[in-house]
Amino acid sequence: MKKWFTLVSLFAIFALLVACSDDSQSEGKESEDGGSDSGEEVTLTIASWSFGSEGEANLDRMMLEAFMEEHPNIKVEIDDSISDPWNESLASAASGGEMPDVYAIPHIPTGVANDWMMDVTEYVEADEDYSNLPQTVQEANEYSGTVYGIPSAQHILGYYVNKDLFNEANLDVPYLGMNIDEFTSAVRDITNVNQGVIGLNEANAIPEWYPAAASEDMGWYTFNDGFHLDSNEFISGIEVASNINTNGYAFATLSEDEQASFDGEDVNEVWMNSGIGIRWDGSWAIGVYEQNADFDWDFIGIPGDRTVITHDYYGISSATEHPEEAYELAKWMGFGKEGYMKRMEIAEQEEEVSLNGVPMLNDEEVLDVYFETVDVPGLEEAYENIENAVVEPFKTTPGYGQARWEAPTGVSVGDEGNATIGALIDASTRGDINIENYAGQINDLANQKYQEELEAIGE
Repeated sequence: MKKWFTLVSLFAIFALLVACSDDSQSEGKESEDGGSDSGEEVTLTIASWSFGSEGEANLDRMMLEAFMEEHPNIKVEIDDSISDPWNESLASAASGGEMPDVYAIPHIPTGVANDWMMDVTEYVEADEDYSNLPQTVQEANEYSGTVYGIPSAQHILGYYVNKDLFNEANLDVPYLGMNIDEFTSAVRDITNVNQGVIGLNEANAIPEWYPAAASEDMGWYTFNDGFHLDSNEFISGIEVASNINTNGYAFATLSEDEQASFDGEDVNEVWMNSGIGIRWDGSWAIGVYEQNADFDWDFIGIPGDRTVITHDYYGISSATEHPEEAYELAKWMGFGKEGYMKRMEIAEQEEEVSLNGVPMLNDEEVLDVYFETVDVPGLEEAYENIENAVVEPFKTTPGYGQARWEAPTGVSVGDEGNATIGALIDASTRGDINIENYAGQINDLANQKYQEELEAIGE
């Protein structure tokens, strides 16, 4: 921190020196961004999948450089030894006593159960920026009042619409807040495979968002203090996805011959070449759309008035020797106002990089700057309802990976004698099986996996 001195008298200097004890000389001083900065030379290591490769233009690498400029006593090194499969790599580092000080964590309960993560509750409770995060975000990140994860990125999930396609077909353009029937009608009506136009890129997300769109009492994939996969809302979501797939309204389930009639080698090219009416994606895609889409598009979210958000998180190693500095680094790279303002400044100055998420803080200055840069009306409207958002819970919910995809069911589906929950759901959205016959079974299994990991983290 720079200090500007004025001329003082010899007596004043002497008085100041006498007043300072040896203890006070060793105490940390308050840094400009509100954290502790002792002035001690510190080296931190950080690992994340967001850093790309050395030498390429990368916003997060630029953010690390900016952090070190703001904190000249802290050197930050990227730990490239942590790589996919990420959790296995973290486990190996932990067993060898080589955990990075700060690291991206794919699933917080796994980190807690394995004692990889430092309890950061005292830091977030004293942090004004953290208190300005949406309440839904704070609640998703607490375990019996204890906080381990530090939000590093926030994305809004939902659908994007090619407005030109609908206007050219003299159809009503889908919009943020449309109801479920309007959504399914739009997908059906815009589809014309013979002319190389399809309604939807894929229907896999429908069983996940549908329950929250159909009922205020349910969250993503029905989650609300447990799963409700035997509910009418979940079964109806499967049926909607199945109808879209079996009627040929989704690109992913078309035959190879049918896909060959579209302009593009894959779904991304088909979208960019105006062959898809509505596409499921996240706010991370906005920079790509702005640079490459030659048609009028907008964000329309999910049917109804609920916004879906998802997050990435940093963990701080439970073995770090510099917890305060590590917290400041994670905050700078993630939710903190000072860091996010710098992130937007860099993205504005550097043509090779762009913002790939939305701000986490409910801060007027941050939001004004962001939406001056990112001109997507539907996204801004969706953000206005973020306090009541549905949180996609994979990274924070105990047992979610098992409950959604991995747990074996004992059910035979096609060539699979012991299909996972994910395979069973996929088969039902293809119309191969009737999900009602298995809903009670997979609901019990999903909640069993949830309870098992709850117990593993001491809940």
